[in-house]
Amino acid sequence: MRIRATVAAVSGALALTALAAPVAQADGGYGDTTITKVVVDGDNKVSVGTSSPKTIKVSVTAKDDSGIQGAEPFVLKGPDHGYFTTGKPSCKATSSTTSTCTASVLVDPKVDYLYNTNAGTWYVDAWIDAKDDDFVWREKAGSFKFQRASQLTVNASPEPVKKGRTITVTGKLSRANWETGKYAGYTGQSVKLQFRKKNSSTYTTLKTIKTDSKGNLKTTVKASADGYFRYSFAGTTTTPAVNATGDFVDVK
Repeated sequence: MRIRATVAAVSGALALTALAAPVAQADGGYGDTTITKVVVDGDNKVSVGTSSPKTIKVSVTAKDDSGIQGAEPFVLKGPDHGYFTTGKPSCKATSSTTSTCTASVLVDPKVDYLYNTNAGTWYVDAWIDAKDDDFVWREKAGSFKFQRASQLTVNASPEPVKKGRTITVTGKLSRANWETGKYAGYTGQSVKLQFRKKNSSTYTTLKTIKTDSKGNLKTTVKASADGYFRYSFAGTTTTPAVNATGDFVDVK
């Protein structure tokens, strides 16, 4: 497989397209430079759909008694030989010894060769240079989830409905199929049916059901009060959590 990896040139004006995976290196370094924190996209979760480009921001915080000089482009590596390389990081000092170096890479599902097997846990490889020529290189300096974007729908009917009558709640859980460029049903997944009374801000779980072979959901409940029904999916390693927009039912 191949995933486009954009690397900033020394001048900052040129980008190269990598055709082969980066060569693995063992952890190493010299002196007292250490990496203290790695954050990807704010919460270490990246969700990519089927059409919109996604900019992944990587922040690596490092420390050395002389201060941090700079960093090499970060390499993001995942399952099935997937990888991306960021542009040249920009380092900002937060103290005389510590800096946070940030860089980003644009992932475009319409251009990059993404396979569904690329979804899962990814790692950040980082090289940091200190002002006194100390340095540190760490494979798997941090980790994050690279996920196939999810969608969840709900429909409760009939509406309005008389109190005590049966309400049928349907919906569908789907996720991005990077290989077809479309969303497809996510089968065999546990999804919670939740209810929120009209004047409440809190959803309560009524039951848990599983999606069928096409990702569809269907169950019934008794009408008790005006309120909103929704399905809620907790997510998996490869697919992010998602809540359907609540569907209001007027109970007479």
